Amino acid sequence: MNVLVTGGAGFIGRWVVKRLLEDQHHVWVLDDLSNGREENLAEFKDHPNLIDFIQGDIKDRKLLEQLFQDHRFALCYHLGASINVQDSIDDPETTFNNDTVGTFNVLEECRKHETKIVLMSTCMVYDRCTDEQGITEAHPIKPASPYAGAKIAAENMVLSYYHAYGLPAVVIRPFNTYGPFQKTGGEGGVVAIFIKNKLNGKKLQIYGDGNQTRDLLYVEDCARFVVQSGYSSKVDGHIVNAGLGRDISINALAELIAGADQIEHVPHIHPQSEIAKLLCNYNKAKQLLGWEPQVDLEEGIRRTEAWIKETNLV
Repeated sequence: MNVLVTGGAGFIGRWVVKRLLEDQHHVWVLDDLSNGREENLAEFKDHPNLIDFIQGDIKDRKLLEQLFQDHRFALCYHLGASINVQDSIDDPETTFNNDTVGTFNVLEECRKHETKIVLMSTCMVYDRCTDEQGITEAHPIKPASPYAGAKIAAENMVLSYYHAYGLPAVVIRPFNTYGPFQKTGGEGGVVAIFIKNKLNGKKLQIYGDGNQTRDLLYVEDCARFVVQSGYSSKVDGHIVNAGLGRDISINALAELIAGADQIEHVPHIHPQSEIAKLLCNYNKAKQLLGWEPQVDLEEGIRRTEAWIKETNLV
């Protein structure tokens, strides 16, 4: 198939592209490189099925029109977005324009060309977990940040196109994803940042009391879930979660990575956006897609640390 991946030079996007190429699809990547990096795709540059990398913006309607017209994509994995919660609080307009308006632009082209869309949303749209069975797709949502609000708006637009136009569409909500190719700086994820600080002998800074929990999904498991969501019509019109099904406090995560001696608690920058407990129930993904995570947290951390050492990101 001809497949478009927006945000394909990003952390998760890179792994999605890798899997699509392994499955022999013809892949186009659209990324403005505001968060992604072209070097994430370097190992694929000579792959015969990576047809083109386009540095461009999903807010550019003419660019999208031309791309869809020229290549008649069967599938669009829409991962392009502003993803930082704190940035969305400081600058909500940028996040709204990228995540809501940008999604609308992509969606319109998918409608015109009957292209299935897979919208990458986020677990950050949920209210805190109150059930040890974990958060299902029916769990209450809470837009605690403009990022979450923009994603909920994008989700609703995507599902409205399924109902109004019969457009094949699915909304996916992966939980906190980590692994190789994630940034180790301020925009990176907690696992990558903690590992980098450990290797550099620095303190692992934790916002607040550190009792907040996260369900951490290894990136290759996430990419497999993303890609399978595009292949299956069983999930069309649905919202589907993916996670490890196990949560861990940030304190316990820091101890697992570096030991208690390197931990330092600091005041939370935006405590109003904090979600106290995130734990995924992925039964729907298991039932509809046959998907389950394959990499446990300890193994995922080992792989991520090995990659950070190997690439000299310390």
